[in-house]
Amino acid sequence: MSGPQCCENPPTLSSSSGGGCVQEVGGLNTYISGSLDSKLGILLVSDIFGYEAPNLRKLADKVAAAGFYVVVPDFLHGDPYVPDNAERPLPIWIKSHGADKAAEEAKPVIEDLKSKGISAIGAAGMCWGAKVVGQLAKSDDLKAVVMLHPSFVTVDDIKEIKVPISILGAEIDKMSPPELLKQFEEVLSAKPEVDGFVKIFPGVTHGWTVRYNAEDEAAVKPAEEAHKDMLEWFTKYVK
Repeated sequence: MSGPQCCENPPTLSSSSGGGCVQEVGGLNTYISGSLDSKLGILLVSDIFGYEAPNLRKLADKVAAAGFYVVVPDFLHGDPYVPDNAERPLPIWIKSHGADKAAEEAKPVIEDLKSKGISAIGAAGMCWGAKVVGQLAKSDDLKAVVMLHPSFVTVDDIKEIKVPISILGAEIDKMSPPELLKQFEEVLSAKPEVDGFVKIFPGVTHGWTVRYNAEDEAAVKPAEEAHKDMLEWFTKYVK
């Protein structure tokens, strides 16, 4: 389960970043952006670096600006992965942060959103978070999901998907190499009842959608293209 790419370019975490606020949703501390007036909700699931990552919160604000009520729960319970902690390498850390557990914890979040009047919900997950939304997409609680540079997602997972899914992958990615993404695409093409979309972004590496340097125009451009693709998927299906 280990993979060096999962751990590259860790963000500087900041609980104060973003234009939204942190409140409890479904029993979890959650970054919230947008208005309940929209009635359309989006659940964003972080990568292993957690819900305080500034680029992730900027993305939440961007999705909110497109007309959605966005929640980013702390499924890691204040314990994001720390690359330079030699005592907890990724295989050890991941054992206490299973995607199955996070998917179970997401269910009360989804119910909380519905109780607030949200009538349609989509979800997107990055890296580790893609595995979480993949688990959620095996039921029909969500209208659609997006996986961005998924980690730990298997062909068998994709076979069980029941809602429209967009998979945005990197050309340079040991966690989900293009060969695996093409297998995902083959599985989805054999499931006409589920709309599936797979796109491989050339020249980018695992994590490019949320771990880019905002000062690097060449890194920002493909990240923004992926954000646009994600938003178009949600606009199409979460309504």
